[in-house]
Amino acid sequence: MKKIIIFFFVFFFLSINANSHVTHYQQFKKIEMEIFRNNKLIGINNFYFSKENNLMKVKNIVQFKISIAGIDLMKVDSKSSGIYKDDMLIKFNSKTKQNDKDKFVNLYLDQNQFIIDGSSFNGKTSSDYIIGNYWNHSVVKSAAQISPLSGSVKKQKVKFLGKENLTLYGNSYSALHFKILSAENLPDDKKINLDIWYDEKTLLLLKVSYKKLGLWEYRLKNYE
Repeated sequence: MKKIIIFFFVFFFLSINANSHVTHYQQFKKIEMEIFRNNKLIGINNFYFSKENNLMKVKNIVQFKISIAGIDLMKVDSKSSGIYKDDMLIKFNSKTKQNDKDKFVNLYLDQNQFIIDGSSFNGKTSSDYIIGNYWNHSVVKSAAQISPLSGSVKKQKVKFLGKENLTLYGNSYSALHFKILSAENLPDDKKINLDIWYDEKTLLLLKVSYKKLGLWEYRLKNYE
């Protein structure tokens, strides 16, 4: 019975998504998330949506810092911008400062391929792949994700874990819970292994959770 229920929700979700593309998010102006490590607030992950003629623009700001005894162990300041036309990503740029390391991505669409110039990858890849900053629910249908920080491309497999009730900052949501894992044999520190929740009605990103030197959670605080 459980398998039947899970199959029903997966079929229902993917059927909706077939006609729910990036333009679905034009109803939002911003998505504000807070970043927690071991349940301690350490930063923000905010998205800003705008429309100009037939283009949709998505800006993302990620800032967090991990400090112990006044010493910064890890500090990230990242800004990115994506431009979409007719539900397709046509351009993406990001600049990230991670401690003393500079990371970047410059991506553009060329026919049916993405041309990527990144700090970890240079080359071509399928335009079906999704930028892995997770606001776009289509990531759960993609065979691979592109790092928004470095441009690296990682194959993935996705499992639907079920429908759950999720409460964040006093707000209750009917959530769809997915597990995303690497589909390749990678070093442990490079593998994808995370849980992600989307609102069943709006497909709004609610929460991302993973373990990497502690428990990390990105929680939806506010949206407009």
